[in-house]
Parts: sequence; structure tokens; C-alpha cells
Amino acid sequence: MTAVASRPEVRTRAGTLRGSREAGLAVFRGVPFAEPPVGALRFAAPQPVRGWDGVREAVSYGPPPPQAGAFGMDELAKDAPGDDWLTLNVWSPEPGPAAGLPVMVWIQGGAYGIGTSGLPEYDGARLARDGGVVVVTFNYRVGVEGFAQLEGAPANRGLLDQVAALRWVHDNIQAFGGDPARVTVFGESAGGGSVAALLAMPRAAGLFRRAIAQSVPGTFFSPELAADIAAACAAELGLRPTVAELSDVDPDLLSAAGDAVTAGIGERTHWGQAAHRSIPFAPVVDGDVLPGTPWQALAGRDVELLAGHTRDEQRLFTALEGILGQVTPEQAATALDVFAPGADGARRYREAFPDAGPDELYELVHSDWLFRMPSLHLAEAHVAAGGRAHLYELTWPAPGMGGGFGACHGLDVPLVFGNLDRGRPAALIGQDTAEAEELSARMRAAWTAFATHGDPGWPAYDTTRRLTQLFDTSTAVTPYPEEASRRIWQDHSFSALPLLNRVSRSSP
Repeated sequence: MTAVASRPEVRTRAGTLRGSREAGLAVFRGVPFAEPPVGALRFAAPQPVRGWDGVREAVSYGPPPPQAGAFGMDELAKDAPGDDWLTLNVWSPEPGPAAGLPVMVWIQGGAYGIGTSGLPEYDGARLARDGGVVVVTFNYRVGVEGFAQLEGAPANRGLLDQVAALRWVHDNIQAFGGDPARVTVFGESAGGGSVAALLAMPRAAGLFRRAIAQSVPGTFFSPELAADIAAACAAELGLRPTVAELSDVDPDLLSAAGDAVTAGIGERTHWGQAAHRSIPFAPVVDGDVLPGTPWQALAGRDVELLAGHTRDEQRLFTALEGILGQVTPEQAATALDVFAPGADGARRYREAFPDAGPDELYELVHSDWLFRMPSLHLAEAHVAAGGRAHLYELTWPAPGMGGGFGACHGLDVPLVFGNLDRGRPAALIGQDTAEAEELSARMRAAWTAFATHGDPGWPAYDTTRRLTQLFDTSTAVTPYPEEASRRIWQDHSFSALPLLNRVSRSSP
């Protein structure tokens, strides 16, 4: 590394970057790790970035990839135009080849339909500075661009983007002070699902040593289901789901077509559970890029794993649906019928939780199906394959927004990054951050300790003691606390979601 007027410069394989100096860190933003996936490269696997002469400024985040309309993300993307979607950002406490610091590579969530690394909640400064690690965040293609099953295109382009970013880290991070042999990939929600997918992908083998999977969604699609959803998206534009017909379509129009399909997804009963949860995109078990689900493929068993979830995963979504505290018995019964495992799953929930009313039953089965049990099963599958895993549950109830959200989905993000006063998730924390600061410090210490030497500070998980770290105002290591749910789901396999029979839709 060199410096010009106190601004850090780093030489990568593609060329020299000039970043900024911020609060003792060297920061580089908007660094391309692959060519823009537009024009002839639209819907293609990511291609290596071409080199440049001179010094490239790296002080601004790259533009977001095309986004779905949820939370106004589509407008955010339009406000930052450009097609250089595949960029990354680096925060380093000690840039230079000799530093040899652990590296933490973040994959953001967003239901595989939204997400960009430039959001304020993903600022890596505090994690890098306090933990003595190099933090990397990056963009990957989402929605139709990244996950739709299109004829003439590789499946799981968003996952291939992630592999390309990890390959860039492997090849270049030493110049930023990172140790390419000590890379930890970590992510939450769809980012956690991506981490799980990377564990099962041969293309990702050897690119990271450790993995942290936060709130892993159990949604992986069969090729048939993914292809049918892609056909519906293309049909919104009067087209077929092929590269030939879609490659010239404006990315914003294609994202809008995905939004239109999502808006009416509840009527497409042949999409099964994905339709009930309004999930139009997920990794596809195509047999090539992704040979199997993460619970089956286990290609990453030599990787050390930290996995976990929040206690009240569903609470946030129930609030967004407008039915928090107002779930009817009929809604609870439908949720149990659709999502509880096995023919007797609904009965087993009612017997295991005899005092639970409609709200609690609705929350339990949704939390378990989408996040809690997939996260637990990932740790258990990893251990069964001979790997080492540590398990946690976040149980601290969020005090912000009236205090009714509990330990909900996404609460771990501001706590892990230490960004308690910025970004949308900060609203869960509220104004009085004293408890959150203490909890955040403990979680950041655990995450960075795991990235540094593989030990987050509590015993590894096994299927005898099932020891789990609880994160709350006081920490405790206990047997896995959601034992009733664990028993209900213990024989369930999280397989790729199928395309159901459509006969009932076409019958007179």
C-alpha cells in the first residue's frame, strides 16, 4: 500500500485503487470484482473484471443491481444509476500485505429480490475497527436478473456472483491487509441462505475457511418451480423466459414484472408454500451450480460453522402483514396446515403448545418453517457430516417501535455490525441504546473471535447436549431452547420446493 495526500492506495490484479481514510481505517468502495452483467453479458455467469491503467477512485458505493419494489428499493436503485452492479467495499484497520488479518465477507439478505451493500446498516467500519478484521461487503444480482430460471442462462447467477466476489477476495485481499487463508463468509436471511448454499457448491470450495449463517431460510426451489415462476414473470411482458427474448428488456421493467407476479402470487396455488409466503425467488437446486440443498450436499463440511436464529423470527412479518396481535383461529389453522411438517404436523403443534392461542401458533409454525428449523438443521447436518458447528439464539426483545417486536427477524444485523443508529433495522433498537451497545459488543466479539480462530466463546454443538449460546441482557449457554419445535421437525427433510399439480386450476 502507498498513500497520496494521506489517502490509501492499493494495487490489485486489475489495477491500482485509491480509497479514503476514515476514523483510522482504510476504506475502499465501489471496487469492481466482475464485468458489468449487461449487454452481451446479460444473464451470463460473472466475467473477470478488465484491468485499468492509472489510479481508479474507490470512494463511492457502486450502483445497486435492479431491485424489487419492496421498501422502496427500486427507487433507491434508480437514484443511483449505472450498470456496474458487481462491486465490493473493503474496510481495513491495517492495509498492507504483511498484516495478515482475518477477513469477514458479508452477504446481505433481502429475500433474493432486494439488497445492496451500500445501505448504512452494512457499514463495516465498527466491526473492522473493534474486531481487528478486514470487512468486505458486495453486491450480487437479485430477482429475475440473479435467480430466475431462464433458458440459455446458467442457474443461480446471484450465487455465481457471490463466488466471483469470494474469488476476488482470495486473489486480492492480501494487499488490503487480509489473510486469504482466513476468510469467513457471513450473512443473514437470504444472505444466510446464500452462505448455506455456498457450503454446498463445488465452485466455492476453498474460497473460505469459516461460515456464519444467520437466520437461514429453508426455501430452495426445484428447477420446475423456478422455471414456472420465471415464465410468469416473462409473461407479464408478453415474452418467454429465454435469454434471447429478455436480454434487451429494460432491467427496471423486468423488476416490475417480478413485482407484478409477487403481488398476485397467492392465487398461484400450484407454487405451494412459496406462494403462501410470497417468495418468488430462491436458489435453484439445478444439479450443477447447486448440486443439492445445503442439508444434503454438505460440500462444506471441512468449513467451521456458526449458525443460529432469533427467537421471534416471524414477528416482524406478522406486523408487516398488519395482523400482529390479530391472527384469527382460521389464519392459524391454515398456517399449520400449510407449513407444519407431515400429515399430523398441525396436531403435533397443538399438543406441544396446548396453551398457545392463534397468534402464538401462527408465529411458531412460520418461524420454524422459514428460519428456525432450517438454521438448526444446517448445524445438525454439518455435525453429522463430521464438521464443527456452534449454535446460537438471539432472545433479546427489541425495545424500539413500542417494544412489540420481540427478538424478531433482522434484529441481529445492527447488533453484529454495531450500527445501532442508522439504517432501517436501527428502528428496532430505539433511542435508549445502552443495553443494545453491551449486547452488540458481545456479539461482535463472538463473531470476530470465530473469524480469527474458530471459537466464538462457547462449546461446539452436538446432538447429545445440544449446547446453544443465548444472546440477551445476560448471556447463557443452555440446551437448545426450542426443544418442542425441534422434536416436531426432527424427521423433516428440507427438500427443494416442488411445482405442484395444476389440474385443479384448469378443471371446469
